Amino acid sequence: MFSGDYNFFDYKYNIIGYHGQDYGSIAQYIYLGISFIMIIILLFLLRKKDKKQILKIIRFISIFLIVFYIIKTTWESIYDIKITGSFNYGLLPLDSCSIVMLAGIIAGFSEGKIKEYALGWLMTGGIIGGLATMMFLHAFKYYPFLSFGAFYSMIWHFLMVFLGLMIIIYYKEMKYSDVYKGFIFHLLFSLIVIPIDFIFNYDFMMYLNLDGIPFFEAIATKLTAMNLQILNPFLMLALYFLSFNLVYLLYWVVKWIKRKVKLEKNN
Repeated sequence: MFSGDYNFFDYKYNIIGYHGQDYGSIAQYIYLGISFIMIIILLFLLRKKDKKQILKIIRFISIFLIVFYIIKTTWESIYDIKITGSFNYGLLPLDSCSIVMLAGIIAGFSEGKIKEYALGWLMTGGIIGGLATMMFLHAFKYYPFLSFGAFYSMIWHFLMVFLGLMIIIYYKEMKYSDVYKGFIFHLLFSLIVIPIDFIFNYDFMMYLNLDGIPFFEAIATKLTAMNLQILNPFLMLALYFLSFNLVYLLYWVVKWIKRKVKLEKNN
């Protein structure tokens, strides 16, 4: 774990000697271990809460994430403007993990079908997106474990997973319809992002180059070389849909095991 001479709130370019040493190191495993233990403890502590109380927690987490995002973006933008003289548009809330702010607010404060679609995303896209990032926390490429930059990413993706699991366990029983509702919510957000990616050459939600996704990034590169980059978003959307289904599959397996154990006990 990196232990150079720096302050907790130092910007990435000001942390002398750090070149991503904590990425894929023991720091990653410490983070994962603490996170999984904390999720189990917190879910256990909530076991006696009713739906109204769980809804209040959904609202609180959603508001916290928005405030947290504003604080972090302001902090990073001050340094970006000071160093480069311009705002880093890559900080805009247009990546997959930013959807949790919109979905959380809708799920916490609205009613009707739109609430169902937002809950569907939190139960599928929120969990898979948060978990995937936790497993490969790219913030460690730029910030050491004990820094605000890494702390922000660690907390953010932890809350994405916790929020989705809390909803499934205590607020809404998961059905397969939640998969396509969550995907439709994701797709509507994507219809805003995809044109931005292609017009301004960004890679929000990885629709332009599928950057960092093993095997599929190579396919996207070949499609781009063949002047078929327009197909990359369809490939990425297919991966999103498959990952949403994976969450439901795991949920169904756990539910099936619990039912089988219960039947065996009764017999």
